[in-house]
Amino acid sequence: MSITELKPVPFQVDQAAFTRAMMDAGQAVPAGLIDQDAAPAGRRFAVYRNNVAVSLTEALHSGFPVITKLLGKANMDGLAGLFLRAHPPSSPLMMHYGAAFPAFLDGMSQLSHLGYLGDVARLELALRHAYHAADADPIAAEVLAAQSEDDLLAARLHFAPAMQILRSDWPVQSIWRFNTEDAAPKPKGGAEIVLITRPDFDPIPQVLSPSEAAWIEALIQGASIGEALDSARRKTATFDLSAPLTLLLQGGAIIGLESKG
Repeated sequence: MSITELKPVPFQVDQAAFTRAMMDAGQAVPAGLIDQDAAPAGRRFAVYRNNVAVSLTEALHSGFPVITKLLGKANMDGLAGLFLRAHPPSSPLMMHYGAAFPAFLDGMSQLSHLGYLGDVARLELALRHAYHAADADPIAAEVLAAQSEDDLLAARLHFAPAMQILRSDWPVQSIWRFNTEDAAPKPKGGAEIVLITRPDFDPIPQVLSPSEAAWIEALIQGASIGEALDSARRKTATFDLSAPLTLLLQGGAIIGLESKG
């Protein structure tokens, strides 16, 4: 059924009321609503409202599969019903639906004993954004290798739109991995900082040390490689940039090098 089959009579249907009724089955059918034959559209509206709810619920299931697995389908269905009434779509593209879901989970007192859920949802959302991010050609490792040490330390890096860093007080990457990979180790307690890159088509989340994260975040903020190295060594005096630099290169995250000249 197309949305064009439900036609509000001009100036007789309040659009805000129409949206509220569409998102909430407990609301009455808006007065003045007719179908393409100019007949009252109550039954058609109910069918369409149900289809919208089902579509949005399925969008949350597909957008947050680990949350669905952690909570179970029935519980996720119930949360989806609450969420869609509070957060109707702001875009016709379902790949964008659910941006407010992590904060919504944080605010659910019934889930307060599962404090990690919001950050797991943030990781899933970040992976989805990385998947849909614009393509960008990475530079070859040889471009960096061709720089003198002084020039390399003075250079600034530019990153692919898909690259992100997520900080959490919970072992979010370990929880995500345990619920998506066979034989993955059981998560242990503790905070994790996650680097997300997209080397090919699928994003990859990898755990960073605090000093590795400090180095990359300084680069994101515009620091030179040398300046970022100083930031990292304030956390770990023996910090070696070879490991995080390799992660960035393997992840196709570096798309440009701006030399000091």
